[in-house]
Amino acid sequence: MSILNEHNETGDTGVKDYALVRVCASTISFITLVVFNILINWTIVREGRLRGHARFVLVFHLLVSALVYFGMCSIFYLQIYLGARPLASICVAMITVLITSASNILLTITAMALDRYFAICQPMRYHSDNWHWPWLVGLLTWGIALVIPLILLLKTGGDPIGSNGKCGRDKLKKGDIEKILLISVCTVLILYSYVRILFEGRRLGVINRRNRVGCKTIAMHGTQLAVYIIPNFVNFVLTVLLHRGYIQSETKERSAVVSFAFFSLAQCVAPIVYGLRKEELLEQVQRRFPCCSNYLKSVLKWTVRGTTPRLHLHPRERTFTGQTLISLDPPSTSV
Repeated sequence: MSILNEHNETGDTGVKDYALVRVCASTISFITLVVFNILINWTIVREGRLRGHARFVLVFHLLVSALVYFGMCSIFYLQIYLGARPLASICVAMITVLITSASNILLTITAMALDRYFAICQPMRYHSDNWHWPWLVGLLTWGIALVIPLILLLKTGGDPIGSNGKCGRDKLKKGDIEKILLISVCTVLILYSYVRILFEGRRLGVINRRNRVGCKTIAMHGTQLAVYIIPNFVNFVLTVLLHRGYIQSETKERSAVVSFAFFSLAQCVAPIVYGLRKEELLEQVQRRFPCCSNYLKSVLKWTVRGTTPRLHLHPRERTFTGQTLISLDPPSTSV
């Protein structure tokens, strides 16, 4: 996901080659996310206990947003590769969906970070079983995400079609300030949430060097957040360097394509980190899709290897781990 990706036409051959790379990367990501959406989102919707819980509803929103984004990326860059000349209304619709879904991914992971912050640092004010607000938050993030493409369309007169009649993004280069402002605000909120969670974990004594499970879980979450946030800043820096003449247009586009392909594939791990590593969800997925049980276990082996020896512990003891601080709710039993 990258809100700041731009398509610079640097020659027909270069344009087609770069567009083809984007098509392949986004299509692979889309197919992967289709599988995870079927497994995870179907389970969340069908299981009442999961669809009424905030963290699983936010996972649902994240997967839907990512699916829409990569699906639209495949279509958008495919029509560029084929040299299509769509109607202006179709071009506007594609770009609107593309930017809106990309923005919504960032807003959703911000909401997920804030959800964990309130669950751990403000437990008395947190009610995870209130099923109304997570779904309303999802609608709110989609509404906020729609603001950026509307601003861009207003600045470009609502016609993104270039002089050559093709649907590119040459007329949507404005709005970088709005984009980077959104990215910066979300990044600050995410960092603040996780820093507070880390301090709370250290205060409780559950996050330390001896707790490999907690450290590994936090590292995985940090890495996964980075693959969503970093590409936006990478493209912003590349754009600034291009405008100041430090790099050529060809270098900027090549670097942007490599960044897009790498981070698009890396973001496919999100369903594992945010979804299937949660035992409640994994158990329900295996129950509803028994044919995928062995495959899911093999996929998750590298992420749960450190936690497997602890699965026999008493539930009360198991909750006090670093993984709990990130993924689970604080215990409700009295001390």
